[in-house]
Amino acid sequence: MNVIIIEDEKPAARRLNRLLINMGIEAKTMLHSVAESVAWFSKSEHPDLILLDIQLSDGLSFEIFEEIEVKSAIIFTTAYDEYALKAFKLNSIDYLLKPIDVDELSQAIEKYRQNNFTPTDLQFDVQQIKKLLVNPLNRNYKKRFTIKIGQHLKIIPVSEIECFYSENKATYLYTRENRNYLIDHTLEQLEEQLNPVKFFRVSRKCTLNIEAIQDIISYTNSRLQIKLQNFTELEIIVSREKVKDFKLWLE
Repeated sequence: MNVIIIEDEKPAARRLNRLLINMGIEAKTMLHSVAESVAWFSKSEHPDLILLDIQLSDGLSFEIFEEIEVKSAIIFTTAYDEYALKAFKLNSIDYLLKPIDVDELSQAIEKYRQNNFTPTDLQFDVQQIKKLLVNPLNRNYKKRFTIKIGQHLKIIPVSEIECFYSENKATYLYTRENRNYLIDHTLEQLEEQLNPVKFFRVSRKCTLNIEAIQDIISYTNSRLQIKLQNFTELEIIVSREKVKDFKLWLE
């Protein structure tokens, strides 16, 4: 199988290739930008499969397809939330959320092997996808949560929430008033319901509100530690794979 990786973070590209090598596959070509990819596809034989990051250093990777008719199957690798991915999920092999899980990668590769995909199967509306990714404000997002406390219902505006976190298989929201409340949503479900301009899922255990950030501290292994104004229930660490997307989100 001829595979290439398009990923602007070189450590992430090398890690992904190591995972492939453990599966008996090796990406002999790794590209790191839109411009580099367009130049490579213009003069090289297209591979069977591309592992493609959405956000590259010089733009969205979809811009490659505006310049070149790529004749390869695609597995997207991304830190974007699920709602945007739905725009093209049906027309790609699969998508993998960062940090890449080895079992999910293996399943995606197996899905490719078991299906006879053609370039026609993989066509998608580049402009529509870019619009969804760049303009998330067009969606209606959750503005409040209703919490049951005994016989009473408490309404909590989203603006009053510092973060959402999971612990012991349960999900909680934490307010500016230093109160936490159990909710009937998973962090995965919340990714579709919360405005991505305001909220970012920094880890498997925590989604935070940008307005609640008090301090951002350099941490070991190129990670970041986040201090919120009041929340101290968990140590909040942005993984190395998510640091770049987190910094883009801050802007």
